[in-house]
Amino acid sequence: MSYTTSRDGTRISYDILGRRGPALVLVGGGLDDGGENIPLGEWLASRFTVVNYSRRGRGGSGDTAPYAVQREIEDLAAVIEATGSGPAHLFGASSGGALALEATAAGLPINRVAVHEVPYQTTEDMVAAWHDYTRELADTLYAGDMAGALRLFMRLAGASGEQITAAESTPMWPGLLSLAPTLRYDAACIGAGPPPRDRLARVTQPVLLTTSIAGDVHMAGLPADYFGSAADAAAACLPSGQHVTIPATGHVADPAHLGPVLTAFFLEKE
Repeated sequence: MSYTTSRDGTRISYDILGRRGPALVLVGGGLDDGGENIPLGEWLASRFTVVNYSRRGRGGSGDTAPYAVQREIEDLAAVIEATGSGPAHLFGASSGGALALEATAAGLPINRVAVHEVPYQTTEDMVAAWHDYTRELADTLYAGDMAGALRLFMRLAGASGEQITAAESTPMWPGLLSLAPTLRYDAACIGAGPPPRDRLARVTQPVLLTTSIAGDVHMAGLPADYFGSAADAAAACLPSGQHVTIPATGHVADPAHLGPVLTAFFLEKE
């Protein structure tokens, strides 16, 4: 594990999983300490210099207050600079995809961007539910109720009450509790809910938006084609965006299915 320092002095941890080609930085999503993208990074390491980092407040990275999305953009800029290879490709998973798009819109040195299942909200009901969630999340975290924050998130993500109760008895629960404060960071990256049209319009790089052909059993409560609709809405805001559905199941896509699609996209000649 290596470290770089962000503009506000926060130490950000990262690993380089391969040194075989152009730089590709992986951006994790909600409740991810940096480990969720490792299988995908290892799959891609034969063709890319893959950099997998832990976002602030997660894994080996620090968490300097106050939080702002701009600070996370500065973290990503420091990680890209640490690779020493100039402009990098980006892959962002879930809310990490929203961060990747925000960083690109902000002008970071980025070549191509791929995002998987960014949870933008595309209907009035979904936007209203999102606003309720962000308000309740802020109150719950302020009260120090980390378990309550996790339950709010899991309900928003479509988990049933039985699934949430079962999750609380697994060995993973204590680790999730430690990551609960970062749920508001993910919420800030998503913003008001819908794709941020004005900012996405500034992303002139090619953008690939992927979704799985079937959803996650723990997200069964979400509307049908929730992620597909979000990808279509975001693609419509991007000057050069395309939505591709991959033959995989689950919110965390199988590298054997997602890896070839990403490789072809990132190595595509302009």
